[in-house]
Amino acid sequence: MIYDSLKHLEQYEGLFPRLYRGLELLRTTDFSTLEDKLYEVEGRDLFFSLQSYDSKPANDTPEAHRDYIDIQFLVEGEEKIGIAPLEDMVEEVEGRPDSDIWFYRGPVDEITLTGDRFAVFFPGDAHAPGIAPKKPAHCRKCVVKVRLSKS
Repeated sequence: MIYDSLKHLEQYEGLFPRLYRGLELLRTTDFSTLEDKLYEVEGRDLFFSLQSYDSKPANDTPEAHRDYIDIQFLVEGEEKIGIAPLEDMVEEVEGRPDSDIWFYRGPVDEITLTGDRFAVFFPGDAHAPGIAPKKPAHCRKCVVKVRLSKS
């Protein structure tokens, strides 16, 4: 997992090239001009979705992915995300292989996304997004999906 500020993107330039291109999207895209939907950048190898929702008091089913890295960035609002190593999950609740998402139960710690903060979740990272820091409120999020195979 990576939890950082857009101010530090250059330090990730030497990593997986497609991951860096996904991170750069956060800095170079004016999301205020885009509607909520899925946008393909490099087909299904690199794409992002914009989504608006209200945060919730809790999320007791952390998720994980096997084929994609998730980059999460709040365009508007603030939310907490529960995080933990996948091996700390005690139960697999549901798997949706066609959507590359599996849901679990297990203990998590929390980080807060707001401002220029972003989080990168790899296949070994369970994450429970959408948690309200105080009370439920409107959020708008960009989720960048980066396929692991090929560069």
